[in-house]
Amino acid sequence: MNILVLDDEKEIADLVEVYLKNENYNVYKFYNSKDAIKCIDEVPLDLAILDIMLQDIDGFKICKYIRDKDLKFPIIMLTAKIEDNDKIKGLTLGADDYITKPFNPLELVARVKAVLRRYKLYNKEIDNDILEIRGLVINKKEHSCYLYDKNIDLTPIEFEILLYLMTNKGKVVSSEELFEKVWKEKYFDSNNTVMVHIRRIREKLGEDTKRPKFIKTIWGVGYKIED
Repeated sequence: MNILVLDDEKEIADLVEVYLKNENYNVYKFYNSKDAIKCIDEVPLDLAILDIMLQDIDGFKICKYIRDKDLKFPIIMLTAKIEDNDKIKGLTLGADDYITKPFNPLELVARVKAVLRRYKLYNKEIDNDILEIRGLVINKKEHSCYLYDKNIDLTPIEFEILLYLMTNKGKVVSSEELFEKVWKEKYFDSNNTVMVHIRRIREKLGEDTKRPKFIKTIWGVGYKIED
């Protein structure tokens, strides 16, 4: 993981670098904002540690610069004193945490790990909202479906069927299971409801009924979407 450290107090920057490298992080250390900005523009960073009181461009402006570029990685601010107004300003600009000088380097390392852990969990939650299989993308949160970047207009029931099949990719799902999970009712095979909806979804996806690319029929068993 790549961590940027910006502090014009060389002793502090060097100390932070040593402790982070001991944890096997890649450290990009800078004593001035100009060089740090160049790094932000060129290096894929996972976290930034920014001193607030810098001689050229203060840490607040660097924080704002990062967020204005729509970079999402966490930011920890270092400050010689912590006042509510400074903290509110930093958090408003997009900082994730604060550490007051002087600090225990082990505490800093612990904060870094905690912030990165929260960031990973957050990204995992976001990623779980989007399922993608060979160009077919379904977004649970937005309730949208795209095939090769083209919007596919599905009814709510069609969306839930496709979502359930994609969530269970590689598994054969029976008509009974699909019906009970999507319609939330006891399954009856008299009206072929599931089969009709599967056919409509295939039509909207432009599927060849004899050789469907996405939803495959496993005769006598059910339906499956393969990875």
